[in-house]
Amino acid sequence: MFQAPRKKKNGFQVAFGILELIYHTTVRQVRKSHGNAIIGLLLNLAQTLVLVGVFFVMFSLLGLRGASIRGDFLLYLMSGIFLFITHVKTVGAVVGSDGPTSAMMKHGPMNTIIVIASSALAALYIQVLSVLVVLFVYYAAFTPFTIYNPAGAFAMLLLSWAYGIAVGMVFLALKPRFPNFVGIATTVYQRANMIASGKMFVAKTLPSWMLPFFDWNPLFHCIDQSRGFTFINYTATVTSISYPVTVTLVMMMIGLMGEFYTRKHASLSWSAGR
Repeated sequence: MFQAPRKKKNGFQVAFGILELIYHTTVRQVRKSHGNAIIGLLLNLAQTLVLVGVFFVMFSLLGLRGASIRGDFLLYLMSGIFLFITHVKTVGAVVGSDGPTSAMMKHGPMNTIIVIASSALAALYIQVLSVLVVLFVYYAAFTPFTIYNPAGAFAMLLLSWAYGIAVGMVFLALKPRFPNFVGIATTVYQRANMIASGKMFVAKTLPSWMLPFFDWNPLFHCIDQSRGFTFINYTATVTSISYPVTVTLVMMMIGLMGEFYTRKHASLSWSAGR
């Protein structure tokens, strides 16, 4: 009764408002892990460097360095680890985003799609920044290297990120109804990809009977194709780009439909007593 009438916004103003809201929510998501943005980045860098160091020592002790692609050995390790970390971090960020019954959804402009987009963009921002810092330090302080097709390698990083969004949205759609199951399933999925992603070996060197154990995983295709773009003397022939793209689109649609249905029927009583 005493409120001023709202002005009707055109399509451009609505789109700009959504983008502005996504930007501010992304900044909030980036700073959520740590109040200091520099320390948050250093923590993520430490996780990446520890994983690279562990695999470097393991390959060296087991004498498996000769089984890698002919070229820079650390670049071979990082080409798989970067995509693996980006994928699992994105899955965790999307699954951990605010649901339809959270307090954040009580604000008028907010909705779950904005929160999901912000969580995914925050994960991508941190991972891309970490990748750039690690590669720059390795190039400047240790040894110069050449990436055969940087645009293609970065496209595979984005594809693994998009696939992480799709997987996370499927888990997120189930989370309000089965929170305990989704928590366990997300952890199992992330740990299983330590092996199933194929980042520890070259896809073309696998025997034909072993390839089906990894060929089902789109992340396996992304990592192998990324190595094909990274090294001039390696061609990824046993994997494809179309498979992870197709699986990502299908799972994205399933996740969007599940999230829309869950949002329309969400109830605070789902989480009562849990």
